[in-house]
Amino acid sequence: MFTSTNKPLSNLPAASLGLDAGSALHTDAPAGINSKRALTDIVLELIWRERRISRADIARRTSLARSTVSDIVRKLLRTGLVAEVGTDRSSGGRRPVVLEFQDDAFNILGVDFGATHISVVLTNLRGRILAWREQKRPADDADPENSRTVVMELCDECIDEWGKGARSLIGIGVSVPSPVDPRHLSNISDVVLPAWRGRIGLEQLHRRYGVPVLVDNDANLGALAEGWWGAGRDVRDFTYIKVATGIGAGIILGGEIYRGSTGVAGELGHLAIDANGDPCVCGLRGCLATFIGTDALLARADSLRSQKITTRLTGDPLTIFGLEDAAREGDPLAVQVVEEAAEHLGVAVAGLLNVMNPSMVILGGSLTRAGELLLDRLRSIVRDRTFATSVAATDICIGELGPRAVALGASTLVLNAAFADPTLFSSSRFNQVRK
Repeated sequence: MFTSTNKPLSNLPAASLGLDAGSALHTDAPAGINSKRALTDIVLELIWRERRISRADIARRTSLARSTVSDIVRKLLRTGLVAEVGTDRSSGGRRPVVLEFQDDAFNILGVDFGATHISVVLTNLRGRILAWREQKRPADDADPENSRTVVMELCDECIDEWGKGARSLIGIGVSVPSPVDPRHLSNISDVVLPAWRGRIGLEQLHRRYGVPVLVDNDANLGALAEGWWGAGRDVRDFTYIKVATGIGAGIILGGEIYRGSTGVAGELGHLAIDANGDPCVCGLRGCLATFIGTDALLARADSLRSQKITTRLTGDPLTIFGLEDAAREGDPLAVQVVEEAAEHLGVAVAGLLNVMNPSMVILGGSLTRAGELLLDRLRSIVRDRTFATSVAATDICIGELGPRAVALGASTLVLNAAFADPTLFSSSRFNQVRK
């Protein structure tokens, strides 16, 4: 039976609105499976992966009966996901008809609702970015309604730029900088977004566009994107660490996002690395976030400036991007800040390697702008603090998707769900009139 091994299909999305319960996502197709939905999933995913393939090859690769394959393909042809695009060479008998996955048959919106920004991406079914919008937002935004309006405006702008309307939209993925518990969707952490507790507002997006809305944690979605499209392709066990305003980890084990018992796995920013350190907004002391979060890095830079350390960073306001650009260019103060951050992060990553032993650690978020300066010091610290057999087998790298990783991961969350439930691709599923 066909088994997916080249991309990390997630387990059930953290939370959703407008998506049928029970649409469990999978990576393996167990022998003897008899669910029609699961069989369609297997065939659809194979066509997507191969791009072009014949019915006979599908039957051979999946061990399904040719009649079963023909029935499934007939339904997929009606959705527009698959098209017949000519014939292939024959080894005897009729030339086989070639099926091709239609990447542009449908579109997906991905929303990255960050602590200081809102980003929206429109993609096709191959993760290609068709439109992109981004707008800054104040970290202390106390007006959720205004931010929700901005999200919908940016979504509309992406759809308008694409120019083909919203009829082909199948879903919206939303990233939030908070753990997401599927049993209590309104319980968005009030640590990062204090005004948003119980007011996430997925209903407005669902009503406006008439499609399912799925939500997950930003680090999980960064991991999902890097696993499908970036540095984590073909890697079954890796951790994606996002270092920005906050610090979080998306953990991929056996090709699935590991969420923990209540959905809060991966809160690396609240790992205590100094029991007597400064208080954290979470109520604990000495958390990693108090050393390498954006505010902490800027405060450290200001402290060093007051000590008259040589720097070209003399103006205000000091920004994280300006700090990291200066570090790459060799500014002594900026280099010191980044190297100190790498040392603190290295302590956390070393612990992660000793406990989890992942094949890869992928870094994302604003801190990665410092590039090799960050990586070199981080790798050195990790080597000094881990078992040789563990660190030797782990590749520590910067992600390939850059600042668009999380929004692209939000879009990928919907694509992942659609493979598990191909009826998501059917426009007849929705009764509401889309914009």
